[in-house]
Amino acid sequence: MNRQDCLSLDAEDPLTALREQFELPDGTIYLDGNSLGVLPRAAAARVQQVIRDEWGRDLIRSWNTAGWIDLPQRIGDKIARLVGAGPGELIVADSTSVNLYKALTAALNLARADAPQRRAIVSERHNFPTDLYIAESLARERGLELRLVDADEIPAQLNDTLAVLMLTHVNYRTGRMHRMDELNRAAHAAGALVVWDLAHSAGAVPVNLLGSGPPEEAADFAVGCGYKYLNGGPGAPAFAWAHPRHTARMDAEQLWQPLSGWLGHAAPFEFTPNYRPAAGVARFICGTPPVLSMAALECGVDTVLAAEPHGGLAALRRKSVALTDLFIRLVEARCGGHGLTLQTPRDASARGSQVSFSRDDGGYAIVQALIERGVIGDFRAPDILRFGFTPLYTRFVDAWDATEHLMQVLQSGEWREARFNQRAAVT
Repeated sequence: MNRQDCLSLDAEDPLTALREQFELPDGTIYLDGNSLGVLPRAAAARVQQVIRDEWGRDLIRSWNTAGWIDLPQRIGDKIARLVGAGPGELIVADSTSVNLYKALTAALNLARADAPQRRAIVSERHNFPTDLYIAESLARERGLELRLVDADEIPAQLNDTLAVLMLTHVNYRTGRMHRMDELNRAAHAAGALVVWDLAHSAGAVPVNLLGSGPPEEAADFAVGCGYKYLNGGPGAPAFAWAHPRHTARMDAEQLWQPLSGWLGHAAPFEFTPNYRPAAGVARFICGTPPVLSMAALECGVDTVLAAEPHGGLAALRRKSVALTDLFIRLVEARCGGHGLTLQTPRDASARGSQVSFSRDDGGYAIVQALIERGVIGDFRAPDILRFGFTPLYTRFVDAWDATEHLMQVLQSGEWREARFNQRAAVT
């Protein structure tokens, strides 16, 4: 495999036209879409239209005339198509952390209403910290137990003490992807519920929350963010999903999610003093939707939906696997002997759309040296060099060129320069 071979793969790529949807700076190889997606070309004009026309000219009327009030459901229905959910089942609101608090609380309420003896929340030890912090605060508040285990120890935790299994589908550090349907089935067999974080999955890998097999393989609750593979912009709103069987039960038993804000009310413009939850997943809306951020997010989601005529997420997944396979081969062949250890599964079926290497020392500085060269990845403490591959805009030649730069940084030792070892606030 050489650089010309990579250019040939790009020339034959049926998804290549999708790259034109994005503003990509000249001379930049962007391998950080798993942390912040690239700006869609349509987003700036759309946000400007909202500012100039909908806000500037039509003012408050736009809640009705421009459909601002429907944004959580409208964009939610679009994201639902990417994660195997049905219309009206998923809403866009708040942040991932806030939505996780809502979903985990709802799951605990349901699980423990049927079996009060279930007092454990189980999660992966190396889950993303915000998920663990939210679970820790809930466990402390309710007198429950939070158990943190390694991924291969999860099956042993699926017993009659477990209330909720809370996992991120694709691990943010290693890129390891859980087998969602198998874990759903096993947790349900043990009488527990499952809450999934799709932050590193939505828009990158095929997800089927409702399942394609027996009902017990369906998920229970899910949350995810809008600014990674959904290209919604920094701090973009997040989303929440609940299985219809759970929202039906919540409707019947008048179970609330804990942040009972006014737009989650059944009739918010009646302005009654007492809360009455909206039907279905709409009760998971809390406050007023951030319209400017929602407008940008919708443009980002549309970039992913643009792949549907080209094979959709299945086609994106094939390219993702090809890109990550290539990058692993190239780095191991060309950067061997420099202390890099692959942390991402070699088995593509167990891998998300990223590649992570660990190094005992210098990981942060190596990433900074690459960034100065125009190769943007990121570092995750204590020792992870992380490279995300977004098949909508990442090319095969990008994998080659990034490897070439990595090899030069390692061989030259330029990463040892003091300027690359000064830690910034965001790594």
